[in-house]
Amino acid sequence: MTIERLSFEVAREWIADGREIAVATLIETEGSSPLEVGAMMFVDAEQNIEGSITGGCVESALVEEAQAVLSGEPPRVQVYGISDEIAAGVGLTCGGTVHVFVERLTADSKAVFDEVLEAAIKGRPAAIAALIDGETAGARLAMTPEGVSGGFGGEPELLDVTARRETEGMLERGITGIRRYGEDGAVMGSALRVFVHSFAKPARMVIIGAIDFSAATAALAEQLGYGVTIVDPREPFIRSKRFSKHAKVAVQWPDSYLDSEELDERDVVLVFSHDPKLDEPALISALASGAGYVGALGSRRTQSKRVERLAELGVSEADLGRIFAPCGLDLGARTPAETAISILAEVIAMQNERKGESLSDADVPIHPRGNTHIQG
Repeated sequence: MTIERLSFEVAREWIADGREIAVATLIETEGSSPLEVGAMMFVDAEQNIEGSITGGCVESALVEEAQAVLSGEPPRVQVYGISDEIAAGVGLTCGGTVHVFVERLTADSKAVFDEVLEAAIKGRPAAIAALIDGETAGARLAMTPEGVSGGFGGEPELLDVTARRETEGMLERGITGIRRYGEDGAVMGSALRVFVHSFAKPARMVIIGAIDFSAATAALAEQLGYGVTIVDPREPFIRSKRFSKHAKVAVQWPDSYLDSEELDERDVVLVFSHDPKLDEPALISALASGAGYVGALGSRRTQSKRVERLAELGVSEADLGRIFAPCGLDLGARTPAETAISILAEVIAMQNERKGESLSDADVPIHPRGNTHIQG
C-alpha cells in the first residue's frame, strides 16, 4: 500500500469519526519541490498528522497554520521558500518556492472530500476542485464515476458551470493544477482561483522516432497534460537534450516498447521515424495496444505504399482505417512547431468527436457538452 493511499484511508477514518480536520494542499510550485503539486497533509485538532507537503521542510509551520484555521480563522494560501541546502537533502539540485492552501474541512466539504478519496483508494478516476479565493473559499465540488456533487455556492453561478467543464476535461487527461476565472466566473480573468486535483493517471503519448517534429510535438503535448515518451533504438539520434527536455526517452525498438506497455483510448501513438523498419512494426503494435489515436507522418504517396505493405503483413482493412495518416489537420503547416499544432489539433478534435472545422462555420456548441459522468 502506498503512503498516499494510507493517508487517504486515515483521512476517511477521521471524517467518519467526526473529527475537526484541516487539510494543506500543495497547489503550485516555483523551481524544485520535493513533492508534486497535489500533495496533501491532514491535521486534526489534536495535532495528529497524516501525509506530507515537502517531505518535512515546512510541515511544522503548516501545523501552526492548520491549528489557526481549525480555531476559526479563514482559509489561506501560504508561500514558503525551500533552500538549496534543504533541497539537496532530498535529492534535488536546487530549492524553490511552494504555495500551499490551508483550510478547515466543513461538513459539506468533508462529504465531497470523502467521496473522492473513496474513489481514489479504489483506483477509480475522480477529481476534486477547491475554490481558493472569494467569500466561499474552501468550497469544493467532486467528480466521480457516479457523477458530480458539491459546488462553490454563492455568486457567481457561472463559476460552477465553467469549473465543472474544466474539471471534467482535466480529469480526462489526468491533469492537476490551478485554473483562474474572472470575478463573474468566466474563463477570461484571474480574480478567482480553483485548484483541481485529478486522481487519474495522465494520458500518455508515445512518439516513435527522434526527429525535430518529435521534440516540437512533445513540448506542446506536455502543456496539454500528456506524459510523453520518445522511442528510438538509435541512441545517437535520441541523445540530444531537446528530446529529454519535455519527454522521457527510451532507447528501444518501437514494437518491443509498445508491446510492453498498457495503453487505453485516452492515449496517443505517433509514428515519426520515416523508416519502414521502424514505422511498420510500430504501427502494428500501436493498433494492438488499445491507444485511441494512432497517427503517422508522411506524404499521401508514402501512406499508400505503407498501407499496401501493412496489408501484406496481415493488418486488417478495419485496422488500416484507424491510422491517421498523413496525421494532422490541413493548416498549411510547414515548420515542426506548426506541424505539431496541426497534429495535436486533430487529436483533440478526434477525442471530442469534432471535425476540426472553423468555429465560424460550425453549427455545434463551442465547448463539448459532456454528461460529467466519468467511466470507471
